[in-house]
Amino acid sequence: MAELLHRLGTFAARRAGTVIIAWVVILGIAVGGFLVGFKGLSSSFDIPGTASGDVIAELEEQLPDFSGASGTVVFHTTDGSAFSDAQQAEITALAESARDLPDVADVIDPFATQQQLADQRQQIEDGRTQIAAARAQAEAGQAQLDAGTAQLDAAQTQLDQGRAQAEAAGLPTTELDAQQAILDAQRAQLETEQQALADGLATIQGQEATLEQGAELISFADGIRVVSEDGATAIVNVQFTEPRLELAQTSKDAVIEHFESEPVDGVEVAFSSDISQGVPQILGVGEVVGVALAAVVLIVVLGSLLAAAFPIVTALVGVAIGAMATLAFSGVVQMASVTPILGVMLGLAVGIDYSLFVLYRHRKQLLQGADVVESIGLANGTAGNAVVFAGTTVIVALLALNITGIPFLGLMGTAGAISVAVAVLIAISLTPALLGLAKSRVLSKRARARAAAGTALSDATTPRARNRASAPMSTLRAILTVIVATVALLVVAIPAMSMRLGLPDGGSESADSTAYRAFTLTEDSFGAGVNGPLLVTATLPEGLDDDQVLNDQLLVARQLAAMDDVVAVAPIAVSDDNTLAAFQVVPAEGPNSTSTETLVRELRDLPPIADQITLGVAGQAAINIDISEALANVLPLYLLVVVGLSFLIMVMVFRSLLVPLIATAGFVLSLLATYGAVTAVFQWGWLGDLLGVHNPGPILSFLPVILVGILFGLAMDYQLFLTTGMREAWAHGAPARLAVAQGFRAGRTVVIAAALIMIAVFSGFITSESVIIKSMGLGLALGVFFDAFLVRMLLIPALMHLLGESAWWLPKWLSRVIPNVDVEGSALERRHPVHHTL
Repeated sequence: MAELLHRLGTFAARRAGTVIIAWVVILGIAVGGFLVGFKGLSSSFDIPGTASGDVIAELEEQLPDFSGASGTVVFHTTDGSAFSDAQQAEITALAESARDLPDVADVIDPFATQQQLADQRQQIEDGRTQIAAARAQAEAGQAQLDAGTAQLDAAQTQLDQGRAQAEAAGLPTTELDAQQAILDAQRAQLETEQQALADGLATIQGQEATLEQGAELISFADGIRVVSEDGATAIVNVQFTEPRLELAQTSKDAVIEHFESEPVDGVEVAFSSDISQGVPQILGVGEVVGVALAAVVLIVVLGSLLAAAFPIVTALVGVAIGAMATLAFSGVVQMASVTPILGVMLGLAVGIDYSLFVLYRHRKQLLQGADVVESIGLANGTAGNAVVFAGTTVIVALLALNITGIPFLGLMGTAGAISVAVAVLIAISLTPALLGLAKSRVLSKRARARAAAGTALSDATTPRARNRASAPMSTLRAILTVIVATVALLVVAIPAMSMRLGLPDGGSESADSTAYRAFTLTEDSFGAGVNGPLLVTATLPEGLDDDQVLNDQLLVARQLAAMDDVVAVAPIAVSDDNTLAAFQVVPAEGPNSTSTETLVRELRDLPPIADQITLGVAGQAAINIDISEALANVLPLYLLVVVGLSFLIMVMVFRSLLVPLIATAGFVLSLLATYGAVTAVFQWGWLGDLLGVHNPGPILSFLPVILVGILFGLAMDYQLFLTTGMREAWAHGAPARLAVAQGFRAGRTVVIAAALIMIAVFSGFITSESVIIKSMGLGLALGVFFDAFLVRMLLIPALMHLLGESAWWLPKWLSRVIPNVDVEGSALERRHPVHHTL
C-alpha cells in the first residue's frame, strides 16, 4: 500500500494538471447527478416493524382517513381578546379553501367544530329533557290506567255479589252476563294500554341508556377544545392524504403559504413542527466561522497562507462531491433531512485533517532539504498510508450503522462513509497535485531561506538531541495522570446515568421559530398534552351491531380515562365492519415528558378489555419510544461490531494486543464523558442560555449511536498518528518508555492541530437553529476534545509508559498470522531515502 501511494503521490505531483482536471470532472458529474436526481428530503423519521408502525399500518387498511400525516395551524389574537365575528369568518374561509391544497385530505374549522361540540352537549341536555317529559307523561298514563283498573275491580266485585244473590234466589243472570262481557272488554282494553305503556317505558329506558352512554363518552372528551376558553386562540387541524414519511415538502410549504397569504387583521398565525419543520440549513454563519477558525489553526501550524489554504480547498471539494453524490439518489431512496448532515460534518473535519497530515509530513521533509517531488511521494506513502488506514477505521464504523436495521440511520452512515472515502481519495491524490504545483512555496520565505542555507538541520533534530529532549515521564507522573484523567472523565460522565432519549418536538425548536410559537401557544391555551395527543386503536370482536359497538367504545373509554395522566379521551372513528375503533387520548404533559412515556408503556401493557378488546398506541410520544427503544437495542450489537472490526485493524497496525485494548478502553471513557456532557446541556439545561437550549428535553434518540460510530473512528485516527510514532521509535531500538516520549513528541503538534480543527468545524454546527444539528455538533466537538486531549494526549501515553515493553507484546503464533501493514512506512523510507533525520 505504501509503495502504491508513493507512486500515486509522485504521479500527482508531476501531473498535477491531469489530477486536478480529473477531480473537477468528478465534481461536475456529482453536480449533474444532483441536478437530475435530487427529489427532496423528508423531515420525519421512522423505523419499520415497531408497535406504532403496526398501528399506523392497521389504520391505513381500515381507517385510511386517519393514517395520513397531520399538523396544526394556530391562530391567536395579538391583544389577547376573543376573536371577533369578522376574524372568525376570515379564519373559517381560510380553513375551507385550504381543502383544495395538494395532498390535503381535510381541514377542520375550529369554530364550527367547537360549535358542534357545544351542540352535542346541548342535544344531550335536550334529550334528557325530552326523556324526562316522556317519562312524566308515561307516569301520568300509568296513574290513569291504575285508576281505571281500580274502577273495574270495584265493578267486578259488585257484579260478583249480584251474581251470587241472583243465583241464590234462582233468578236469571242474562243481564249480569252482558255486564260481565262489558267489564271483560274494558279490562282487555286496559291491559292493551298497559302493555303499550310498558313498551313505551322500555323504549324510554333504552333511549335514556343510549343517551347516557353517549353523554358519558362526550364527558370523557370535555378536556378537548379547539378554541380556547377565553376565545383568543384557535387550532386548525390539517389532515393529509399521505403518511408523514411520504408527504412532500412542497405540500407542507403550500399549507404555510396559503395561511400566510391572507393575514387576518389583529391575529398571528403559527404552524406546528409537523408542518413547519423542513430541511434544516446545513451550512450557515456558524459553520463558516468554524472553518475560519480551522484556517487560523492551519496558518499557525504551517506558517504559510498558501499551505493553509490547501486543506480547506480540498475539504470543500470533497464535501461538495460527497453531498451532491449522496443527494443525487434521493429520488431512488427515501432520505431524511439529516442524511447529508453527517457527511458534511465529517467531510469538512476529516477532509481538512487528512490533507493536513500529508501536507505536514511534506513540509517537515522540505525543511530538511528533500526534493519537492520525492518528498511529496514519500509523504503520500507514509502519512498518506496512515490516512488510508485511519479513514478505513472511520468508514468501517459508519458503514456498520447499516447493521442496526434502521433505514435512515444506515443511510446516514453510508452518506458519511462516502464523504470520508472521498476525503481520503482527495488527500492522497488532489493534495499531492496541489503540493506539486506549489513546489516549495508551501514554506514561508524565511523557512525556504533556512532550508536553502542548510540550517534547517540543527542539533535539535538529530536523534541524540531528540532523545535528550524526549526524556520519559516519571512513573509517579504517569500514575497521577492516569488517575486524574480517568476520574475527570468519569465525573463528567455522571449525567449520562439519567439520559433519556427522544425526538425533538416544537418546544425544542429555536425560540423565534413558528414551530416553537405554535407549541407554546397550544400549551398555554389548551394544555401541554394537546401538543402530543396519542392515537389509540381498539380491535373489537366481529359481528357487533351499532349498540354493541357503542357499549365497547364506552368500555374502552372508561379504561383509558381511568389511567393516570390522561386529561381527555375522544372516540374519533369506527371502521365500516365495526372491528376497529380509534380514540384520541390527550395526556397531561407533552410528548417528550416522562409521564407521557410512562402512560404509553402502561397502555401497551394493559390486558385485553372484556377479554376480547386489544389496544394499540400510536402518536408522536409512542413513535419516540419505539425509535428510542429500537436504537437502544441495537447499540450493544453496533458497538461490538465496530469495536471488534477496528480492534482487528489496530492489531494489524500496531502488532500488539495491549495497545488496541487500552485504546478501546480510553474511547469508552471519552464516549461516556461525551454522553454525560450532552445530557447535562440538552436534558438538564446546563449552559442552555449560552448554547441556545431554551427548552431542555430528551437527548436526540439516534445521537448515542451516531457518536459511537464517528468518535470511535476519529479516536482511532488520533491513536494511529500518535502510536505509530511510538512504535517506529521502539522498532528502531529505543527503550519502550523513551519511545513513548519520542513518538508523542513527534506527533503531538499535528494531532493537536487536527483535533483543534475538528473541534472548530464541529462547533460551527452548534449555532444551527435545528436541535438535531446543534446536538450532533456539540456531541462531536466535546467528544473530540475529551478523546484527543484527555485520552490520547494524557491517558494513553501514561498507560503506555506504565506498560513499558509489555505494551508491544504479541503472541508469536499471532505475529506469524497477521500481515505486516507497515502503516508508518518504514520500509518505504528505506527504499526511497531522503536526507532527513525524522
